[in-house]
Amino acid sequence: MRKTMMILGASALQVPAIKKAKELGYRIILVDYDENAVGFSLADVKLVVSTLDQEEVYRQALIHQPDVIITSTSDGPVRTAAYVNEKLGKKPDLSYEDALCATVKSHMRRRLQECGVPIPIYNAVDDQEGFLEAVGRLGGRCIVKPADNAGSRGVVLLDKEEQKGRDELCRIYEYSRENSRSGTVMVEEFMEGPEVSVEAMTVDGVTKILTITDKFITPPPYFVELCHCEPSRLPEEIQEEIRRVTLQAVAAIRLQNGPSHTEVKVTQDGVKIVELAARLGGDFITSRLVPLSTGVDMVGASVALAVGRKPELTPTRQKGAAIHFLQGEEGTIRHMEVPEEVYRMAGVEEIVLYKKEGDCVHKTRSSNDRLGHVITSGESAQEAMDRGKRALSMIRVEYWQRDN
Repeated sequence: MRKTMMILGASALQVPAIKKAKELGYRIILVDYDENAVGFSLADVKLVVSTLDQEEVYRQALIHQPDVIITSTSDGPVRTAAYVNEKLGKKPDLSYEDALCATVKSHMRRRLQECGVPIPIYNAVDDQEGFLEAVGRLGGRCIVKPADNAGSRGVVLLDKEEQKGRDELCRIYEYSRENSRSGTVMVEEFMEGPEVSVEAMTVDGVTKILTITDKFITPPPYFVELCHCEPSRLPEEIQEEIRRVTLQAVAAIRLQNGPSHTEVKVTQDGVKIVELAARLGGDFITSRLVPLSTGVDMVGASVALAVGRKPELTPTRQKGAAIHFLQGEEGTIRHMEVPEEVYRMAGVEEIVLYKKEGDCVHKTRSSNDRLGHVITSGESAQEAMDRGKRALSMIRVEYWQRDN
């Protein structure tokens, strides 16, 4: 009898996992709150349900009786999958308690601190007074962010040089709190230094790091990823410390089987964990960059692992790969164009535009504000980066002028 897999999420970032599951012959149940989600075209059963609604997803699982329940690149559904698997009596690769530690920053910080993993100084606050006190304790220079969101939504840098008044601080608190599903806001030490992500797979409790990805973000006060490239160009001794601390962090959340995506800062005080996710990395890092640079299919490996198969994790190549995101300006798009010659450039693997003519766009404050992306490859990370920058510079975006 044909087996069934329930996948939580049907966005473009989930599509590679959906396709891999179909290749394995599974009947696919897709769950997403967006009835127009692109992945639904691949579904055998389409459920327009929020992936964060644990009780409704559980109810649907009782009806449809899937053999496997997974998610791919989103944090919230990691909790839902763990919750539903436990309720159904399936042995989860990450318990619900541990899933909280992998997806809710306040839980994550406590667990990592208990296990001696290096992290920034932090405060988890639930009201304005607690927020103001936490900012004061950190001397006015700190990161403010929601305890349970992603894509840089609600993340702000507070700089003591700006000497913000109480009213402005309260507005920043409200902005971050509105982006927090639980209402909890994190106030953390500002860490200076290069930032990377670590792409890894854990099989039967043993974690293998596949690559380290350099990350480039917008200038403060917002922190939105504008480019990722791999392999990392940091010195090897620093990369070794990154690997050591990452393995500590993955062990702390007790992941038994599955992918992980760990964000790390290299500070003057050493390597510290920014965040850890028990899922594949987003922004097409694991679906496109890792295969281009290492030859390892992390998406296929994660799906295979979820259905009890031993994944193939041996690198078959040593190349460079990068993704650059197109930034917008304030206004309405009049015209967007990718010249044909850009598609023919060496190393250009993919160009996708997210916006269209007539869309009202903004300067980049979260990942939702990006206009598109360019994926490039090369013999080295530097060559992939250079090709991406050149391709990105040739994409034309014009805006309607505002009336004075």
